[in-house]
Amino acid sequence: MYYGIPTLMEFENLEDCASFASSLSLHFVEISMDLPLYQTNNLSSSYINKLKEKYGVFFTIHLPAFLNFSDFNPYVKDAWLKTVKEVIAFAKETDIPIINMHLNKGDYFTLPQGKVNLFDKYEDYYLESAKEFICLCESEIGDKNIKITVENTGEYTSFQKKALGLFLKSEVFGLCFDIGHDHKNGNKDESFILENQNKLYHMHFHDATKEKDHLPPYEGENDLNKYLYLANRVNAKVVLEVKTKEGVEKAVNYLINTPLPLF
Repeated sequence: MYYGIPTLMEFENLEDCASFASSLSLHFVEISMDLPLYQTNNLSSSYINKLKEKYGVFFTIHLPAFLNFSDFNPYVKDAWLKTVKEVIAFAKETDIPIINMHLNKGDYFTLPQGKVNLFDKYEDYYLESAKEFICLCESEIGDKNIKITVENTGEYTSFQKKALGLFLKSEVFGLCFDIGHDHKNGNKDESFILENQNKLYHMHFHDATKEKDHLPPYEGENDLNKYLYLANRVNAKVVLEVKTKEGVEKAVNYLINTPLPLF
């Protein structure tokens, strides 16, 4: 199994992240494209490959959280698809094995009877966009061993589950199980993920309560060992997704002290 850290805001550059991960005997860093430092125009494959060699780590990448392959505006949609193509090209040049993404729920109208999600209303457009996105990613990845994992961020909607049905038929797509998100949300997505654990390639590991997530171990309510056994069983790559140096160090101590053969 491989364990890694997210890009931490405490560090000013990716080298600091790589150095920190290496100092803890961890294996990789997940590059967050939500941060301005880590847009594709600010990263070079030669820089990433030098860090890999220097610190003995590899990298995964997290696409922008608000990526929307089915945006109604064709210019915005094209920009998102161009971003994904650039990230796949970057992953191929740097042997990045995992590209992680969220499924955008889109916008909604508030009517007298309640909220109506626009992707529910225009589901055909959403699912057709999903098919186009899958074809694009398959074409760009080709025969490279790169997986795009879809992360749970809250209870899956009906249209998202239909899209996931399409994604999981593809060789290049799989799942990322964020155990903190799911605990905070009442574990509403766990059964779906377990039913498809043969496609579970990635895990975001953190403790959580019903009010907070991204907590270090022992600061929440999650049954962490249960999920480590799951990750171990399916050989998922595990991001210790706590957001501070101190939190990461606590997570590593948890791994060292767990009865599982993790290190």
